[in-house]
Amino acid sequence: MEVIHIYHTNDLHSHFENWPRINEFLQERKKLHQEVGEKVFLFDIGDHVDLSHPYTEATQGGINTVLLNNGQYDAVTIGNNEGITLSHEALDHLYDKASFRVILANLYKENMERPSWCLPHHIYKTEKGTKIGVIGITAYFQKLYELLGWRLTDPIQALEEQIKELRDKVDRIILLSHLGINDDEKIAKTYPEVDIILGAHTHHVFHEGKKLNQCLQGAAGKYGYYVGHIELEVDDYTKEIVHSKARIYDTSSLPKAEEEDRIIESLFIQGKNALSTCAVNTNQDLSPSMISRMLCETLINWCKSDCAILNEGLILGGLPSGDITYFDLLTICPHPINPCNVVLTGAELKEILLDMKDEKWKKLQVKGLGFRGTLMGKMVSAGITRVKVGEQEKYFIDLKEINPHDEYTVTVPDMFTFGNFFPSIYRAEKKEYFLPEFMRNIVLESLKSKSEINHL
Repeated sequence: MEVIHIYHTNDLHSHFENWPRINEFLQERKKLHQEVGEKVFLFDIGDHVDLSHPYTEATQGGINTVLLNNGQYDAVTIGNNEGITLSHEALDHLYDKASFRVILANLYKENMERPSWCLPHHIYKTEKGTKIGVIGITAYFQKLYELLGWRLTDPIQALEEQIKELRDKVDRIILLSHLGINDDEKIAKTYPEVDIILGAHTHHVFHEGKKLNQCLQGAAGKYGYYVGHIELEVDDYTKEIVHSKARIYDTSSLPKAEEEDRIIESLFIQGKNALSTCAVNTNQDLSPSMISRMLCETLINWCKSDCAILNEGLILGGLPSGDITYFDLLTICPHPINPCNVVLTGAELKEILLDMKDEKWKKLQVKGLGFRGTLMGKMVSAGITRVKVGEQEKYFIDLKEINPHDEYTVTVPDMFTFGNFFPSIYRAEKKEYFLPEFMRNIVLESLKSKSEINHL
């Protein structure tokens, strides 16, 4: 029997506090297996990058590629954080210095040519002659990729094309899937040619893998909390998988890496120093609520909308008077969240304005959707005037009362369109996303405008 080991990570999101331990563990395991003649593969399944970390932001993901190189990874696929939080240019050069392969079957340039830095699949041949085809696919955020100058095809269709291409050329197929648990299970049930699915995106965890129709799935959660491991025993002659098992290692239970604290601190400090350039100067202290309202007002001009709505929880802290650095802006607004225009009827908008008054928002805990804070926070708006007439409240835009039957363009954080906080926003058919600008970029524009006004 040939023994093959597959180690996998996913959705690190630049949580480098776990990386030294992961890296040291993987190098030790790789050396151990190789000493007894067993094959080892290391794969990352995307979202290794997260621009909320200062060093990732400063290098636009370059430090992540360096770390994967140092970890001697064999291949990676990309997640939505690489794909749609980086600009087109940044993604196009993210892997310039990579010593590993980027495997991704459903991403193209606008002219439908494949980027030079990725392959739809790769065939690995072990010392005992086993041919393993590895395919990579990523989540289908088609419209957002198009806004950044990429073309994304349906991942399932891309998978079918690669299976057809590989079927007669390989003994076994491994899928690097940044699609999420539901799509992975559909693939396991539908495509018997796929032997192993290494999953990501939905941050799910399989402690001992999950088998569906002879397909073994592995998933290692998020933030480097776990490292996945799949062990295969393959018949030397038939190349059939005789035995397979999966497990995960809890990184908090692993031995502390050599100089772990120094490495973690160094990555943060180098990022902070790289972002230490002054971005703007302010002549007064600004509280989080003041910054939120300034941002909300600026969004109307930035996105050319009728009004804007956002949650104060997007701003995690205030700013002192004086020089404000890019690191300061990242600290108070670390989210990879973009503005989005949605078209709503006046009736839908008034319903949202009434719901915004609910005290629940202040204490509502939020995870995911690009949000890197903790609490949703109070809802604020700009461009809308509220007038109380007797026991009734009326709402005006540009001195005109909101008409229930008219349509209005409303700017919101894109997280409102992904999460069902306001059903009418979530269901809106007309949506326009603004990429690659994050909310912190627009905070900067707001501060610059305020600074210019103060100097008049």
